[in-house]
Amino acid sequence: MRLHAIVSDLETARAAVEGGATVVQLRLKGATTDEVVETGRPFRELPAIFVVNDDVEAALRLGADGVHLGRGDAGAERAVTAGLMLGVSAASVQEAQAGEALGATYIGAGPVWETPTKSEICEAVAIPVIAIGGVDATNAAECLAAGAAGVAVVRAAADARLVREAIDEALAAR
Repeated sequence: MRLHAIVSDLETARAAVEGGATVVQLRLKGATTDEVVETGRPFRELPAIFVVNDDVEAALRLGADGVHLGRGDAGAERAVTAGLMLGVSAASVQEAQAGEALGATYIGAGPVWETPTKSEICEAVAIPVIAIGGVDATNAAECLAAGAAGVAVVRAAADARLVREAIDEALAAR
């Protein structure tokens, strides 16, 4: 779970996986469940963990590995009961602890550069914390140094190779 690529299309997902992304998260803001399912079908063939953003029903219909739910999104209990890997967004220690109590597999902590509490989140939960928000090859190592288990990239997804190299270098230095 070191490198999550948050994508809206298959081409970017493929480039991210080729660059070293270990998780591909399909995020289609405003799309219906049917639209997410239609777009997401070919993602199952990628050699990466496949997560659907915000839509438990789409994740189940696609046979995805997991679902990521934002603050206020419904469906955590259904996801856990169905055996999906559950990621939840958190911007505070309290939100991270609440996500962990729901049965989350990981916490998406962000935006990572807006507040100094992300290292506190890493210390407050026993599950992996993935840093998100403005992460790229120039600052991925800082996220790991703060305690994150991995990083999530949106704009930098197409440059996953560079981000992965930065992660590998940071881990080698530990």
